Amino acid sequence: MTNLKVAVIGCGSITKNRHLLEYDNNQQTEIVAVCDINEERAQEAAEKYEANAYTNYEQLLETEEIDAVSVCLPNYLHAPVSIAALNAGCHVLCEKPMATSREEADNMIKAAESNQKKLMIAHNQRFVASHVKAKELIEKGDVGKIYSFRTTFGHGGPDRWSADGKKSWFFNKGQAVMGAMGDLGVHKADLLRYLLNEEFVEVAGFVETNTKQNIDVDDNAVCILKTESGVVGTLAASWAYKTIEDNSTVIFGEHATLRLEDDPNYSLIAQYTNGDVVKYELGQIQSNDKGGQTNTQVINHFVECIIHDKEPLISGEEGKKSLEVILAAMESNTH
Repeated sequence: MTNLKVAVIGCGSITKNRHLLEYDNNQQTEIVAVCDINEERAQEAAEKYEANAYTNYEQLLETEEIDAVSVCLPNYLHAPVSIAALNAGCHVLCEKPMATSREEADNMIKAAESNQKKLMIAHNQRFVASHVKAKELIEKGDVGKIYSFRTTFGHGGPDRWSADGKKSWFFNKGQAVMGAMGDLGVHKADLLRYLLNEEFVEVAGFVETNTKQNIDVDDNAVCILKTESGVVGTLAASWAYKTIEDNSTVIFGEHATLRLEDDPNYSLIAQYTNGDVVKYELGQIQSNDKGGQTNTQVINHFVECIIHDKEPLISGEEGKKSLEVILAAMESNTH
């Protein structure tokens, strides 16, 4: 089979550090076009990967013959651009959160179905080695009945790594709609749904803007979540962790406690009620700071699903369910 021809729409940090690198490293893809409203940014990416540069995504979709598109844009553009790409006959990998409302998510799912194309949401936490191993231990029954959890994703904020720094779209409600909850919280909602293998039925959130000046989106949130079987726990999403990134999850079960990305040396520690402790060195989680996994496996999985006609692990439906947890937390905060 000839290589998949791919285009990346949006040339910010996530594109530069993840999507383009990972497509370039994948033997079955060819980067043919890139697009960004910032012409200089588009040109720079195009030169590096010998692709065509565009500043208008509609023009790109009309002109180029492409098989797949990565949508790496501000949140409010995820749905319209993904739908346009699906309607143009492309498979779509969309950055998280997949959309800014349930209705937008539904429209994306419908567009994928009616065009018979793959829609995948880039929730990379499902591919992290420690998370995959933890799921395996839970499914094997090693942990027993799960009672509780806590999960956190916090760092100093996108101003440290976003292409536009303090002027980033992440801080603009019109473009981002959600702040730390959309940026980080949705990752953890998706991870918990994956690990626990059940849905959340009740969500309560304290969602604040108390860290950064002159922004109109949330930057610090703590949520309480309850699953259909009665597992309760907390989810924190924050841009207030100034010194060190925290991307940890702890699962408290009947026979064991699993500590994921909660130790500097071991990516997973299983502490059993009989006193046994098993420490796994599985390579660190990918991080915006230096170090961590160099390949998130997101692109590889997306490409494999297209080539072998498989349903992506994080389909549109899965992306929507994770988005709904975040929307529910934010809605609960307004009451």
